Amino acid sequence: MRITVCEMPDDPAAFERDWKRLGAHAARQDSDLVLLPEMPFYNWVCSAPKFDHAKWDDAAKAHRVWKRRLPELGAPAVLGSAPVERGGRRVNEGFVWTKKEGVRGVHLKNYLPLEPGFYEAAWYSRGGKPFVPFDVEGWKAGMMLCTDMWSMSNARKYGKEGVGLLAVPRATPERSIAKWIAGGKVAAVVAGAYCASSNRGGFQGDLRFAGRGWVFSPDGEELALTSKSKPFVTVTIDRAKANHAKTTYPRYSLEPD
Repeated sequence: MRITVCEMPDDPAAFERDWKRLGAHAARQDSDLVLLPEMPFYNWVCSAPKFDHAKWDDAAKAHRVWKRRLPELGAPAVLGSAPVERGGRRVNEGFVWTKKEGVRGVHLKNYLPLEPGFYEAAWYSRGGKPFVPFDVEGWKAGMMLCTDMWSMSNARKYGKEGVGLLAVPRATPERSIAKWIAGGKVAAVVAGAYCASSNRGGFQGDLRFAGRGWVFSPDGEELALTSKSKPFVTVTIDRAKANHAKTTYPRYSLEPD
């Protein structure tokens, strides 16, 4: 499978410009799947410490509108996340879009930060549901929305369930990028799966997003890493390699306690 990761700007005008560039890139690279950042279709509302219902509604509306534009990327499948309400609760829902089935929710973000720039626990609720694999373009995948990635027990659970791709939409800052890259490599190794991530880039006030989308192999090898000068990268991932990785060290030794 050909997978595209990206870094996309927080600024709406710049996002519109780069959206067109991303679609052109995905077409040139014959991408099968495009991974978007976390809640990409609106300014990062969770930078504010106090919940604002009007801004949440605007963000949710913007995501509904942009989901209708996913076919513009030209790929058979797109992964991302969006602010939605489910059962009377505000949540961050990971979604998969395919040409055949449209949009469906596949995961609710469960681990929420509460600190300057990332007051997510003040804006929406934890998912509170199991991490469940889903199928996309013939692959078994697992969604880990940003902070979810640090739950290595769930990364290993995904691996034990046969997941070959960990999808990690992010909104993470420049100040901690080295830590995130290290964590992405570990998640890949623990699961015995490819770990792919896309992130926000640019500024919002004093908050600087890191960019640096990535694809790591099941053994933590860097296959792709985006940058300001190269914000979109496409690589081929091999399901057979992910399946084989699960039979090798350290995966076979990581049995449940």
